[in-house]
This record gives sequence, C-alpha cells and structure tokens, in this order.
Amino acid sequence: MTLETKKNVFVALGKFLSQFSESANTRKEGVLANDVFFDSFVDLIKLSQSHNGWYTPEQVYFALKSWAKALTKENLDTWLNTYNLENITTKKVALILAGNIPLVGFHDFLSVLITGNHALIKTSSNDQHLLPFLAKYIIYIEPEFGNKITFIEGKLENFDAVIATGSNNTARYFEYYFKDKPSIIRKSRNSVAVLNGQETKEDLVALGEDIFRYFGLGCRNVSKLFVPKGYSFDAFFDALFEYQDVIHYEKYANNYDYNKAVFLMSNFKLLDNGFLTIKEDSSHASPISSVFYEYYDDLVTLEQKLDLEAENLQCIVSNNLTKNSIVFGQTQQPNLWDYADNIDTISFLLIT
Repeated sequence: MTLETKKNVFVALGKFLSQFSESANTRKEGVLANDVFFDSFVDLIKLSQSHNGWYTPEQVYFALKSWAKALTKENLDTWLNTYNLENITTKKVALILAGNIPLVGFHDFLSVLITGNHALIKTSSNDQHLLPFLAKYIIYIEPEFGNKITFIEGKLENFDAVIATGSNNTARYFEYYFKDKPSIIRKSRNSVAVLNGQETKEDLVALGEDIFRYFGLGCRNVSKLFVPKGYSFDAFFDALFEYQDVIHYEKYANNYDYNKAVFLMSNFKLLDNGFLTIKEDSSHASPISSVFYEYYDDLVTLEQKLDLEAENLQCIVSNNLTKNSIVFGQTQQPNLWDYADNIDTISFLLIT
C-alpha cells in the first residue's frame, strides 16, 4: 500500500464516524460500506455501556466525533508531511492498550498502520469492542490491512517493538518485561489548570468540560487547579452547575458518595456543590468526582514548579498564563500531532 492509499482509508473511516452523534445517527451519501457497517455500529454504540459502565452513549459519541474531526486529508497531511515515510523497514509492533476512555488507544493503532507496520493489539478488558469494529471496517475498505492487524488474546510473542499504556504499577512491570525491546511505556499522568481569577464564566464552563468529560477518567482531564491566594471558588462553582446531571450516572454517583465520605471521615476541609468536591492537596491525582487545588504566590514560581513536575503532567490549561498551555475546553480534542506524554510516536516507529 502507498502512503496515499493508507491516508485515504483513514479519511474514509473519518467520514464513516462523522455520521454518528448523540442527536442523530444519519447516513450520508458517498460513505463507503454503509450498507455493511452502519446499522451494526449503531447497535454497538447502544451496547457500549453494557460492556463498560463508564462508556455511556454521550461519551462514546464524543469520542467518535473527535476522531471524525481528526481524520481528514488536511489533518493527515499536516501531521505526516514532516516525516520521511519512504523505504521503511516494517516491524511487528505490540500495542498494549488502556481502556479508561473510549478508543483511547486509537492514535497508537493509527500511527503503527500509517507507517506501514504490523499492529499486534492487546485490548483492555474495558474496551474490547470499538477498536476491533473499526479495524474490520478499514480491512473491508482496504483488504491489505488484513495482513497488518492482529488482535491478541493470549501472550504477546514475536514482536519487534512495543507501545504499552498502564498505571505506574503496571509500567514497572512493562519496563522489566520489555527491557530487551524498543518501547514506549506510558505511565499515569494528570492534567492541571492555572487560574488567576480573571476567567470569564465561559472560560470556567469550558473548564468544566476538561474536568467532567469521560467522567474525569482520562489523563487529559483536569484533576488539579492552581489558584492565587485569596481566590474565591464562587464563580467556579456557579459555572460548573451546568454539569450537575453527571450525578445521575450511577457509577459516578457511587464514587462521589464514597470519596466524599472518605474525605469527611479523615476530617479534610472540603468545598462541595452536590456533585463535585474540591480539596486543598499537593497531589495532582484526585479521585473521580473530586478536584484538588493548590495556592500559588506568583506565576513565575509556579511555572518553575510545573517544569519540575513535567513528567507527571499531560496538559496544562489556562488563559495563556503559562507556556504551552491549552485553552479551556480543549483537552479532550488533541490534534494528531499532539502526542501523549510528548513522545513522538511516528519518530519512534521510524528509528526503531
């Protein structure tokens, strides 16, 4: 397959995904293989929450919309034009995927295939259906991909490199087990927001998207706020009222009740709006339904602190208060060239 052929297949996949939304699933003219896959995908979306209680239709549709937006000819060209993808020695690349949010491993899957390599995929038990379905779609569109995609249920064997994502504990296991193979081992990371009290209500509503999307389960979700001393959280809570319906999801509500009880029994001082608690804490990793906060004296000192903690951070959100920060509301909509952990997956695949 030529690079252009591979790009065209993923553009076709993007057009297929663009038909599905929370408001309506609508067949579009010219989308390939709708007669084979459209109805089955609608059924799979409906079943996703039964496979994983966190995969509500709203969250699955959001993931599909994000990938539909990303998989365009323009985006693929912008992403790949800086690399030399000619005369590549193909490899078998083992992918050990997470399952915290829908299609969280899709970028690794795309990167391996677009570079002409063979993907040996071990899905998470929490996300075993969406990616295999999309793999079937692209194989139907371009049968040569059938020789490039293998889903593994047992032990991973006979591979040349590995990309594995997990917790800090599993990362230590991965580092030992794959010590003799070229690897990208992704650990737990968190995202933070830096506020100065000048944010508009629109900014803070958008920050709520960064906090609540996927129920806060992603590494790109904001789990920690840095605020100036004397900061009032009134405007923050007022803006977040828009997300109050999150408490009606049983799994989220159970986490809210449990974590709030643990905090109260430990005599921690909390601020609480009935569906989110915020707690002063130096850690970045807050539990589901909670956000930590920490006061800062000045932005220069804070930026130095964030630089020192960069290996633990995925995103920093602010109104351009720190370098390389992301605007509010955009953490869960990365571009194809926004690499997890700032590790260039394509470069890794080309030099390995």
